[in-house]
Amino acid sequence: MPVATTNASDPRSPSNRQLHRERRVSALSEDSLPQSTHPKRSPRLGRPLSDHHRTTSGDRSLIPTASSYRWNRPNYSRNRRRIEIWSFVGRFLFELWLNDRKWSYWGGYSDAKLAARRRRLAIWIRETFLQLGPTFIKLGQLFSTRSDIFPAEYVEELSKLQDRVPAFSSELAYEIIQEDFGKPAQELYRYFDPVPLAAASLGQVHKAQLKTGEEIVVKVQRPGLKRLFDIDLGIARGVALYLQNHSKWGKGRDWMGIYDECCRILYLEIDYLNEGRNADTFRRNFRGVDWVRVPRVYWRYTSARVLTLEYRPGIKISHYEALEAAGLDRKHLASLGAIAYLNQLLDHGFFHADPHPGNLAVSPDGALIFYDFGMMGQITSNLRQKLMELFFGVAQRDSDRVVQALIAVEALAPMQDVGPVRRSIQYILDNLMDKPFEEQSVEAITDDLYEIAYDQPFRFPATFTFVMRAFSTLEGVGKGLDPDFNFMEVAKPFAFDLMNQGREDYGNGILSELSRQASEVSSTALGLPRRIEDSLEKLERGDVRVRVRATETDRLLRRMANMQMTTNYTLLVSALTLSATILVVSGEVWLAGGAAVLAIAFALALLRLMARINRADRF
Repeated sequence: MPVATTNASDPRSPSNRQLHRERRVSALSEDSLPQSTHPKRSPRLGRPLSDHHRTTSGDRSLIPTASSYRWNRPNYSRNRRRIEIWSFVGRFLFELWLNDRKWSYWGGYSDAKLAARRRRLAIWIRETFLQLGPTFIKLGQLFSTRSDIFPAEYVEELSKLQDRVPAFSSELAYEIIQEDFGKPAQELYRYFDPVPLAAASLGQVHKAQLKTGEEIVVKVQRPGLKRLFDIDLGIARGVALYLQNHSKWGKGRDWMGIYDECCRILYLEIDYLNEGRNADTFRRNFRGVDWVRVPRVYWRYTSARVLTLEYRPGIKISHYEALEAAGLDRKHLASLGAIAYLNQLLDHGFFHADPHPGNLAVSPDGALIFYDFGMMGQITSNLRQKLMELFFGVAQRDSDRVVQALIAVEALAPMQDVGPVRRSIQYILDNLMDKPFEEQSVEAITDDLYEIAYDQPFRFPATFTFVMRAFSTLEGVGKGLDPDFNFMEVAKPFAFDLMNQGREDYGNGILSELSRQASEVSSTALGLPRRIEDSLEKLERGDVRVRVRATETDRLLRRMANMQMTTNYTLLVSALTLSATILVVSGEVWLAGGAAVLAIAFALALLRLMARINRADRF
């Protein structure tokens, strides 16, 4: 790409028409992404900007201004962030509490009214996350994969969370480049476009040209991002701890584990050295595959905050008209996308965890181009073996085997009574096998699984949720390219290969498995007499304790305790009301007000306790 000069501003010139076309079809540019306002001359690089380097006024009318974002300030205040975050949490918890109160529904409670409230609350959460900034935008995107934790309305709305924030100025980008490489931008690049190709919450992408003439893209991290993460995630830890200790919302949920996992993922995503290593690994895995392209990393121009990649323009995979205009087969592209991902998952064990249309493009010759390697998933050989066990359990409709496999991959907490979970899984398996394999839908299977998981002690690890989200995303991309596309049909040969491999492994390992089981049985048999003798000795000494749980007795004891608390609350409300009356008569208005507030608080607690007693009596 030539250096911009004053006569390059004519939009009728062939070179500019070509650049306009590249900008339109480039998969690095996102629909309606906000761009920053720049002067006509870049003071640091001293090069005049031609007209095609600036966004149009029509585009800018759709872009939110930087002033509308509370987090977009030069310096981040920990106290201000604490107030903003806890204010959001407080209102959210109050809305949850109100949703559970049937008396709060005008005209009576119904499931439809509850769902409508959840949808309104979900929209508010999405909008608030966008206002709270990069940390919460990324957390929202992670939460959109956790249908096992959050209601469907929240997950659906958070999946719409668009990473649309204003670009920061090119001057800040130049400063970061100079800080990281010790040289000003004009010494590193022959040309650097001050207007970003794309801007997101974590950073923005600029097109540039090296002194050698190679065309590149430079991804620059948003200034102060790590400090903002440190502040926000430090505050979020308190929120997770509160939820973990909550009597209702903490039950069966590992909020601290979820918090730790989110922290790990977010900090990895802002380490551009890690993203560069991911891109190199991904590129090596597809070496020799001519229909997959991955941009090369320029390590000499890469740091923790600046990532430099080979410029590989392409047609965004969701720009269907452009694909057809280029003469590309949309049906073939849909199959290629699914095959590429299955290769990542089953052959490489290293997969792209965010394959949405903005991260996939198509070259003019029909090859897939992958972008953005900040969020990747990895499946170890041990985990892959456990997932195969899960797959065979599903294929055989063996709910016991599926339950044990889920416990092995730590997607299900070990428990004494697995009956309810096993029955739920068997229900899914029976429905699953009613249709041929190729007629199954990944989205339908995922929805069924998550619907059951929401009420069961499931705790899906991040790798599992990334795989399920990627499958669903790719199925959506495939159906956009080809309405008749079926992900399961493409996966069928891979499934047969897995089953054949499993049979071979089974045949090779059956003798060792029989030997292992025989060893366990013999060990148990040899130790049985000693265990019987120990049990008899304990009986003689009176050390054996028999625990009998009388459900009705426990219920009566709880009722008696609640009735005692009701009496206490009634006495407190009466005493405080009487005190408030006496204080008002005495002219002590402030003290009377305090007593009245306490009386109201205890009265509300009394009403809540009475409602609990009434519910207990009905069951």
